[in-house]
Amino acid sequence: MSIVHSYPVLLDGSRLIVEACVRAGADVYVGYPISPANLIFTYASRRFPVALPAPDEITALQWMAGLSAAGYLPVTATSFPGFALMVESINMAYMMELPMLIILVQRLGPSTGTATAGAQGDLLLLDGLISGGYPLPVLCISDLEDCWALPPIALRTAVALRTPVVLLSSKEMVMTQVTFDRSRLPEIEPVPRARYAGPGPYRSYDAGEGWVPPFVPVGDDDRLVRLNASTHDRSGLLQHTSEEAMANTRRLGEKVEALTPVLYHLDEPEGAQALVVSYDVTSGAAREAVFTLRARGVPVSLLLVRTLLPVPAIYSEVIDRYPRVVIAEENAQGQLARLLFGRRVPGKIRTVGAVGRMVRPEEIVREVLAP
Repeated sequence: MSIVHSYPVLLDGSRLIVEACVRAGADVYVGYPISPANLIFTYASRRFPVALPAPDEITALQWMAGLSAAGYLPVTATSFPGFALMVESINMAYMMELPMLIILVQRLGPSTGTATAGAQGDLLLLDGLISGGYPLPVLCISDLEDCWALPPIALRTAVALRTPVVLLSSKEMVMTQVTFDRSRLPEIEPVPRARYAGPGPYRSYDAGEGWVPPFVPVGDDDRLVRLNASTHDRSGLLQHTSEEAMANTRRLGEKVEALTPVLYHLDEPEGAQALVVSYDVTSGAAREAVFTLRARGVPVSLLLVRTLLPVPAIYSEVIDRYPRVVIAEENAQGQLARLLFGRRVPGKIRTVGAVGRMVRPEEIVREVLAP
């Protein structure tokens, strides 16, 4: 896909995500077709250097792990029913420190829900995904520009941290075609993928004084590589609860907390007493609501969250500045509010939710203006 033309075309987010992944250096797509992520599967099968159709989602993640261990940078896409089957393998890849990108396109649940209805219902699932409560990097797309900009960042994070990364989206973001000017898209540089070239012996999980150990693929001609999904020491040798093994396990969470990029959009006009917070596809309704309120002479601020996990401290700092905060998302539970505050959500926090449909801008406006 060339991006040099200035005339508008019809595009969906799936095509932009796939193209951005390829340009960033992802070299294998492994997937099982599932709505509403099936357009990503279709485009990836035509565009990736290698595309492998898996017989099921468990197999897809196992193949992803093997490919990552061999030095490839794999990508897959799914929605909740497929993601549920991937959870054990994602935990395995997390412990083995294997970089990969999982695009999670949310749809209405619970269970198989409705495959053709969008939702924003998987956030709290992601917060508790890794056994032991360890954080997993989760980035979130909020518009078509993000469909282009965030996949390279997610892939760079996966490689730099040696970890699986989830890129969160939803049905309307990836399947709806809109008029778009491709000339607005910047060029994408391939993600650097350095390999250890130092003296031996190589220890697969020796991070030295840092958080991330250097990488050597399995099958290297000069170095023995041990990868282990159970508790292990710096050499990758199976251990129980030795001091070295526990330090290595703690490091997994520390590197994610310290190195996950903090991405958000904040617009704070002078005099604003209210803040609208949103993410993913509801960001569009939040933008329109803020535009409407400002047109009526009501100054209101806007925070669009792109890094969801681990939760950046800056979000609390921004929210603390406002006497009224409206959090809008396409679910009935107020999952972002719960993620930020637990089950004791402060009284100044108002939530706007919807099930089976998108949040409407006028609902956000009404909550901002409510007594």
